[in-house]
Amino acid sequence: METFDIAVIGLGPGGEHVANTLAERGLRVLGVERDLFGGECPYWGCIPSKMMVRAADALAEARRVPQLAGTVGEVVPQWTPVATRIRDEATDNWNDHVAVDRFVGKGGVFVRGTGRIVSRHEVEVDGVHYAVTRGIIVGTGAKAVIPPIPGLDTVDYWTNRQFVTQPALPASLVILGGGAIGCEFAQVAARFGVPVTLVEAAPRLLALEEPEAGDTLAGVLRAEGVTVHVGVGASRVDPDGSGVAVTLADGTIVRAERILVATGRRSDPSAVGLTAVGVDVTARVAPVDDRCRVTEGVWAVGDVTGKGAFTHVAMYQAGIVIRDILGEEGPPASYHALPRVTFNDPAIGAVGLTEAQAREQLSEVAVGLTPLGSTTMGWIHKVGNEGFIKLVADKQAGVLVGATVMGPAGGETLGALSVAVHARVPLSQLRSMIYAYPTLHRGIEDALTRLGG
Repeated sequence: METFDIAVIGLGPGGEHVANTLAERGLRVLGVERDLFGGECPYWGCIPSKMMVRAADALAEARRVPQLAGTVGEVVPQWTPVATRIRDEATDNWNDHVAVDRFVGKGGVFVRGTGRIVSRHEVEVDGVHYAVTRGIIVGTGAKAVIPPIPGLDTVDYWTNRQFVTQPALPASLVILGGGAIGCEFAQVAARFGVPVTLVEAAPRLLALEEPEAGDTLAGVLRAEGVTVHVGVGASRVDPDGSGVAVTLADGTIVRAERILVATGRRSDPSAVGLTAVGVDVTARVAPVDDRCRVTEGVWAVGDVTGKGAFTHVAMYQAGIVIRDILGEEGPPASYHALPRVTFNDPAIGAVGLTEAQAREQLSEVAVGLTPLGSTTMGWIHKVGNEGFIKLVADKQAGVLVGATVMGPAGGETLGALSVAVHARVPLSQLRSMIYAYPTLHRGIEDALTRLGG
């Protein structure tokens, strides 16, 4: 068998960072990827989807001109420039040669195929075995969950991958799932003139975030023409001529040309052979310690660890793994200040615990909420200013444990609150700060004054 110091199975953002860095540092690295080098984010996820969001937001801003600055000609949406930009600028027509060449140029060896762990010192890729002396890193990500809805397998459904690669949008669309992916795509399609129906079985959209966020976003989407069903799931899907008919649990029938499934994502640790190093065959995620170790000589990063299905989590964990392998000092993994952003308009940025989570974990919780429209900049912004700033504090410790910002550039405004939660900055220090006026983030100061029981 050919021998390597390191084998990285799954070259998404985290695995790619580990593989490139360790190759740069002189280790002999085997990189294994079944799909495209770089993973979901640059080809089907973060990058192309946010190009879509950017284009849709531009349309919305153009339509707001009459309410703010006079008159404007007719806004005519065209999907072709968006599809062209995704193909040419973001994905190189879904070709990963640049990423592969970069890794090989650093001394790495790339193998395209399905990798599997045989033991702590051996991996196999489509029948070919390789010896590994120092460590194996797993970064195999997650796949779209396809729910067992009767009839779904009889229609040509889309996931995020099919949506992102389309040269043209459908005449109409039904989306199953009101999480971040479903909500972002619903708004994008609607702003490009597509009739959209969004179906979420949970009582509200963005069920894992603050209830105010999901409820506010549902109102925004409805105002933009999206038909939103919450608290009711799909019970059946049938072909309907050239389209689909979706029967909801309450008997409502929704028809559209296309159906997009956005009901979550799931990892499969056993598929990559983690059972060979002691992981239970029924495990839904790879169990890792605060150094991202699964066991001696085996690490995992990204979605497969269950610590958050975000590129920034994978990159954060990759840095920890690199330091651990090279014997360098650094802090252990900590997820108490995990930030996440849903890129709708208004955007929803959140960090740390929600109010419900805090009340489950802490004895005394204080909450402060400021409607964004009540702040000076929110009032100036006028149209498109839906949202709020919500702070969640550990009353006994006197620190923030969570925060949500919903509004224009909500993910950017979140930065200050991420620092506060991460560093456990005392509330007294936050209250003593000077907040620039008039800014959206000045609303943090007002939310701090509203912290109560």
